[in-house]
Amino acid sequence: MKNLLIPALLTVTLLTSCSSTKKIQALRPEPGNTTDVVYQQSTSFINLPVTIGLTDIEIQTNKFLTGLIYEDKSLEGDDIAMQVWKTAPIKFTEQKGKLQSVVPIKVTAQVRYGTSAMGIDMHDTREFNLNAIVTFTSKVGLSNWKMTTETDIASLEWTESPTVTIAGRKVAITYLINPAVKLFKDKIEDKLDKAISESVNFKPQVLDALEKISTPYLTSEQYETWFKLTPVELYVTDAQLSKRQITMDMGLKCTMETTVGQQPKSNFKKESVTLKSVKTMPDKVSATVAAVSTYDSASKIITKNFQGQEFGEGSRKVTVQKVELWSKDSKMIVALDMVGSINGTIYLSGYPNYNAVTKEIYFDQMDYVLDTKSTLMRTANWLAGGIILKKIQETCRYSIKQNLEDGKKSLQPYLTNYSPMPGIYVNGTLDDFVFDKVELTNNAIIAFIKGSGKIDLKVNGMK
Repeated sequence: MKNLLIPALLTVTLLTSCSSTKKIQALRPEPGNTTDVVYQQSTSFINLPVTIGLTDIEIQTNKFLTGLIYEDKSLEGDDIAMQVWKTAPIKFTEQKGKLQSVVPIKVTAQVRYGTSAMGIDMHDTREFNLNAIVTFTSKVGLSNWKMTTETDIASLEWTESPTVTIAGRKVAITYLINPAVKLFKDKIEDKLDKAISESVNFKPQVLDALEKISTPYLTSEQYETWFKLTPVELYVTDAQLSKRQITMDMGLKCTMETTVGQQPKSNFKKESVTLKSVKTMPDKVSATVAAVSTYDSASKIITKNFQGQEFGEGSRKVTVQKVELWSKDSKMIVALDMVGSINGTIYLSGYPNYNAVTKEIYFDQMDYVLDTKSTLMRTANWLAGGIILKKIQETCRYSIKQNLEDGKKSLQPYLTNYSPMPGIYVNGTLDDFVFDKVELTNNAIIAFIKGSGKIDLKVNGMK
């Protein structure tokens, strides 16, 4: 009986062993240790042709230059003490590329007149209120964030002739008043230059605008996609005056990225932004957006690709239940948790690449990791074959079409009458984004996409 029982038990064990699922245990390739998404960022260039109407400069200048603009209380030396008041708003026009300013003024003057003869002073002092129109011309420039002007008086026209009545006769005292104009001429020119400079100071507005656009914002709730723009440098050309407009070209060098997952932090620092003067500026926007896909998010997408698929033939089949991705030595490691004819995890490696037609990231030159291949050759030789590997490779891909669309969509709010602050408007056009390259970090796949277009900025109704 014993002799019969032992062979029977061996037969049952053998049959059970042959029909049961095999367990595969391959060594797991270890990922990198860094948890931060660190990669070499590509810079973008945004050209901003700036147009400012003279009306805006006129309004702002009149706010800065009001009331008393010159005062000299002493009669000594020139026999005249005076106050000069601005009596009406300054009017700006453009004349052959120069700024022309017309300033209505009132001169309140105390004039000492008379003679000294035979040791006897015969002087009298009279007060006059005279009105005049002063016309200035200014060369326009730009320096240290501010519009600059070099102003000179072009003409002064009295609305009435400065005279005094002596013994019933009107005696002109223009010989006293007109030399006095030279005294307040430089003061008024300086005050006008300062008022224009203070009224057209770009720094606060530009830095506030940059800070606003540097705040990351959600572009897709469904994909948890965030867009972030980080300014690096700001450039500007010389200001030009033509057709009642001040024009100049500004350019913003920046980095852009689209991230998946939690909201990224803004790393914009106002104090680090400098304005650099340049002769010329490119007339196009050149934008490179980094589409950041964490391995976790990419793994979830690829896992969905495997749902409902079986790999193998006949009774030898497996299905993939979970995909996990990480990088090692510039390659992508793909871990596939399998059930079916064999259970366990197998590991593949390959290089990320891009299909321009389908707009998909896929893994080229994919093969089993060495230890996985050795294990499969011993336990499941049929799975190690190239046909199944090829089918698996075709499934290990995911589309970045949404990233491309998000990249363009991310910039669109800045191109449609975007107003970072009252009176400043940005408009433009953007071409389709195209793929540039893929980089791997220790916890993310970075797809760089490029686009180009045109942008212009107008100031209208600046507060």
